[in-house]
Amino acid sequence: QVQLVESGGGLVQPGGSLRLSCAASGSILRLDVMGWYRQAPGKQRELVATITSGGTTNYADSVKGRFTVSRDNAKNTVYLQMNSLKLEDTAVYYCNVRAYDFQVAESFNFWGQGTQVTISS
Repeated sequence: QVQLVESGGGLVQPGGSLRLSCAASGSILRLDVMGWYRQAPGKQRELVATITSGGTTNYADSVKGRFTVSRDNAKNTVYLQMNSLKLEDTAVYYCNVRAYDFQVAESFNFWGQGTQVTISS
């Protein structure tokens, strides 16, 4: 099992910045893909950004050029730097990790508890 602890959410004005962190702990497996999803009220959860263990990134079109995902493999931590925040970025942001368990030769998805990001003037 992998436990994910998120931090860094909060309230910020439009145009501002926030940095989210997500630290993985517990039975550390091979953390293949780490990333962030978000869910706004009344909407489905959507991908924001992901990063592989090799550093390949993927972004939703809505955040390209404004958000940057990164990871520290030594700390088993993934980050999301969010700049030029917009009202529509308001959502609960969830950390996600896809990890490979060598013992059972299977991959599993793990989710954080979510952190609220609110953009408001």
